[in-house]
Amino acid sequence: MKVFIYPTNSLILADLVERFGHKPLMINNAIGEKVRNAEIDHPPMNITDEDPKKGLKYAAIEVPSGVRGRMSMIGPLIDEAEAAIIMNKAPMGFGCVGCERTNELTKYLVRRSEVPILNLEYPESEEDAKVIVKKIALFLEGLEDKK
Repeated sequence: MKVFIYPTNSLILADLVERFGHKPLMINNAIGEKVRNAEIDHPPMNITDEDPKKGLKYAAIEVPSGVRGRMSMIGPLIDEAEAAIIMNKAPMGFGCVGCERTNELTKYLVRRSEVPILNLEYPESEEDAKVIVKKIALFLEGLEDKK
């Protein structure tokens, strides 16, 4: 299954999702496609005329352009998701988009998408981390039953 992860660039969550045989939906892949796309010929912007329009599907015109730009990549991932894992209160090093408005909108759209969601709080100890990994494993294994 395709599993949306939040924070959207968390390599730790992506690795766990892949280990259980699912596809992590993360912003790194969307950005990678833009960087490697031969049709986009004006780095470092790496945007097309259509990208701002895509962002408008997820965020109103009054929303700052940076939020719309991020949502032009994150929004389609949410639309594609069949499940989601959200790690709340994660520190910057865990994987942070860096824009709280984007983060709020992302979590709202995931909740509204009606896919199975695992909500977690970032662990504060090694023991908590083991519990979190176990919860993620059970969630991902449970997705296999829903196929």
